[in-house]
Amino acid sequence: MGVTTFTHEYSSTVAPSRMFTALIIDSRNLIPKLLPQFVKDVNIIEGDGGAGSIEQVNFNEGSPFKYLKQKIDVLDKENLICKYTMIEGDPLGDKLESIAYEVKFEATNDGGCLCKMASSYKTIGDFDVKEEDVKEGRESTIGIYEVVESYLLENPQVYA
Repeated sequence: MGVTTFTHEYSSTVAPSRMFTALIIDSRNLIPKLLPQFVKDVNIIEGDGGAGSIEQVNFNEGSPFKYLKQKIDVLDKENLICKYTMIEGDPLGDKLESIAYEVKFEATNDGGCLCKMASSYKTIGDFDVKEEDVKEGRESTIGIYEVVESYLLENPQVYA
């Protein structure tokens, strides 16, 4: 069993507090609304939505995945940081025990933000995660960020 970590950054012209609210705080409402073709719903199955809570994301029938569960480990609204761990679900397959994520939104000089993401893959047995193994997941995450960013740019009053 090993842990492999990958990092990625995403730049946005949207203020960090708005991106954090859309992608972290209100994602269970916003993501199914903006991406109904992929995400059926997101439900809190334990807790109040803060640290220690467990969410279940249910995907639509066209998705290669049925569901996933993630535990919110840290939710720091002041510093715009969220740490959560995928603890169950189809994306883990039979080679991953869990995937821990850390997402941080930092202000940039142009009024936008830089989103810094780290993903740590905890494997089962001797499986070794390579960057090409996580490329599709990273690209879908960036796609979600782009959809949310477009929505926020078109609706400047949302989360203002």
